[in-house]
Amino acid sequence: MHVIRKKGWELPESAATDESVFLRRRELVKAMGLAPAFLAASSLPGFAAADPAADPTADLYPVMQNLRYRLDRPVTEEKWATTYNNFYEFGSHKQISGAAQALKIRPWTVTFGGLVEKEMTVDFDTLVRQMPLEERLYRHRCVEAWSMAVPWSGFPMKALVDFAKPLSGAKYVVMQTQADKETMPGLKEFWYPWPYTEGLSIEEATNELAFIATGLYGKPVPRQNGAPLRLVTPWKYGFKCIKSLVHITFTDERPVGYWEKLQAAEYGFWANVNPEVPHARWSQADERVLGTDERVPTLLYNGYTEFVADLYKDMKGEKLFM
Repeated sequence: MHVIRKKGWELPESAATDESVFLRRRELVKAMGLAPAFLAASSLPGFAAADPAADPTADLYPVMQNLRYRLDRPVTEEKWATTYNNFYEFGSHKQISGAAQALKIRPWTVTFGGLVEKEMTVDFDTLVRQMPLEERLYRHRCVEAWSMAVPWSGFPMKALVDFAKPLSGAKYVVMQTQADKETMPGLKEFWYPWPYTEGLSIEEATNELAFIATGLYGKPVPRQNGAPLRLVTPWKYGFKCIKSLVHITFTDERPVGYWEKLQAAEYGFWANVNPEVPHARWSQADERVLGTDERVPTLLYNGYTEFVADLYKDMKGEKLFM
């Protein structure tokens, strides 16, 4: 007898939004007269990037949801996901959403270099309109043992890799965050290894889960969440999900990330979620769900084992977690 087992990220079909309804979201919003309300909300603190006057890509959202990527828990309320943030360039505390509004997101360019066919600098507004945008519901697990579940909009990182056209010798993708001393007060803290740098192997970067987020909750991604584009790797701890990308370099040498430079004994290159491997200073066995008092068990690879486990099957001796 064939037994169908639900995967950790699956919802019952009855809980999914009908595709025809989803595709007509824009029309429904306009017909209900809600557009002015959405524009008014975009002027609130933390949501300036959703204003078409401030972000010329606002017309792209919302985008169609890819139903392959679902959740086993409710979506985190937007107010929590956009006001409880790590962005050390604006401070070493969680309440940086106000300060992050100083981030200048226009003009914004992304450079591609290293082992590529041709180095280039591309305007973000041009780049994003060339990409296959979709929405994905992903869990996010912070190394600090809190979690959230949010609707990211963006495109597969593989599309970005294909756009860059790396050479055959490229084994890693190195990414850097914007480092603007005029708008980012945290850069004055000279003991941190600025600019914020992170990396993935080419195999990870082209895995179907790896995602470049340009939107959140059906709008352009807010500044505090990494505007205008950031990495999302839901099977890894959140410090790998580098924000506000400006440089993408392909190399044959494994990069050393920001937190690995600070404390290699606690933060490694791979940083895959594993409840059985504690951080040096706390357990990773469970996690606090953001916006609630609930604690839930942490899942191996944050619940995405079926997508990514094969990436690491032949890496005996590697410190894959943390």
